[in-house]
Amino acid sequence: MSRIGLMPIARPAGVKIEVGPENQVTVEGPKGTLTRALWPHVTIAVEDAAVRVERASDEREHRAMHGLTRTLLSNMIVGVSSGYEKVLAIGGVGYRAALEGKELVLTVGYSHPVRVKPLDGVEFEIGQEVGTREPLITVRGIDKEKVGQQAAEIRKVRPPEPYKGKGIRYRGERIRRKAGKAGKAGA
Repeated sequence: MSRIGLMPIARPAGVKIEVGPENQVTVEGPKGTLTRALWPHVTIAVEDAAVRVERASDEREHRAMHGLTRTLLSNMIVGVSSGYEKVLAIGGVGYRAALEGKELVLTVGYSHPVRVKPLDGVEFEIGQEVGTREPLITVRGIDKEKVGQQAAEIRKVRPPEPYKGKGIRYRGERIRRKAGKAGKAGA
């Protein structure tokens, strides 16, 4: 039994869900609209306060896709009602970020600034960590997949290195530090 697939999805007020032919699901809420074709061997039952996902049979493939389909639908509902965000911190002397229009410009130790264009439905915000004064990049959007993908692409520009901890990391991410070169004894 899929424990995740059996759980009903709470439907917040103001969220409209339509299931079209071939399980084409459209979820509309205060933040926007998402459309996705979900797996065809599940049935999506839209009720007043909840949404249920039921599978056709107990075949291995049907069981495997039951929980995934429920989670994808749940992510759509959360996205259009409250949205998603990922926060990245930049650590390093002279490392900074700026916005030029909708584009993110990163200065992270290369000979040139790196420009990152946002994916559709994703927006950037620049801030600063209160205690450490580290620059922060907030990636926001209604599609969880796109927000995560965009944050991963920004992190990939300059991943954190283990010796000094410089680079772009997720807020709260722990970097395992390594000792540097040991000095020569008795020289």
